[in-house]
Amino acid sequence: MLAIVIPYYKLNFFEETLQSLANQTNKEFKVYIGNDSSPQDPLPLLEKYKDQFDFEYFTFEENLGSISLVLQWKRCIDLTGSEEWLMILGDDDYLDSAAIENWYKNYNLFYKKSEVIRFATKLIVEETQTVSKVYSHSVWERATDSFYRKFEYLTRSSLSEHIFSRTAYVKYGFYDYPLAWNSDDRAWLEFSDNKPIFTINESVVFIRISTINISGKTDNFYEKDLATLEFYKFIVLKKLKFYNKQQRHRLLNKYENVVKKIRKLYLSEWFLLLFSYVKYFDWYLLKKVLKRFIKSILNYE
Repeated sequence: MLAIVIPYYKLNFFEETLQSLANQTNKEFKVYIGNDSSPQDPLPLLEKYKDQFDFEYFTFEENLGSISLVLQWKRCIDLTGSEEWLMILGDDDYLDSAAIENWYKNYNLFYKKSEVIRFATKLIVEETQTVSKVYSHSVWERATDSFYRKFEYLTRSSLSEHIFSRTAYVKYGFYDYPLAWNSDDRAWLEFSDNKPIFTINESVVFIRISTINISGKTDNFYEKDLATLEFYKFIVLKKLKFYNKQQRHRLLNKYENVVKKIRKLYLSEWFLLLFSYVKYFDWYLLKKVLKRFIKSILNYE
């Protein structure tokens, strides 16, 4: 059985989310809606859908999403029952009508072979009222390869199009980065648990970008930069071994540049870079980063 978890706060596009669940050709799922103390009451809208699919609705007295989105996700997941699979669906995203049916059709292909399942996606850009092309993927793909394609802007990834096993979630949990920025990217790297990600390209999840969600806002760059810095430190420490020489250099360079975007590198960060180049025997690049390190020391104020 599948639990679809909706951390609710915004009413603006919520009806499209609910309508997409009501339209599912397979209703073998249960929806858990956790209201993050929103000023926009969804109850009149939920009343309209009360007989169209199975859902439970909860209101939290404390607004937690403004402090930690990850903790809001967690307490919403804590509302679920014993469902083996979990999906966190944004309150402004929606599924095509055959998504759940196609998930069950493919179930025997991925069961016990994958801990993370995803659908193809399309982006809805509210500002321009446009819909993107379909972002599809290889049916089977290593999580590290999937992330690197996103890193090189060859694809996209977000939270709503993924279904993950409860076992993987309990083992790893979502890492609490500021604004939950990159928390989903890290989750797929960890939740996959050294198994490939399985993609269902026959169905699409529609991901909305607007000025009222985190991805579309422009007043939160500093928090995003802090989260990005911590995330790439995780990549350098834990995931470099999965990449080739050129890819490692690109990732290390990204880490260095993200730090420099915020401030000067600390000695510990220079040593991490130097150690990484030594570890992977890249002497040419080691010399270059060593020169940058010495220049930084000489110019340090």
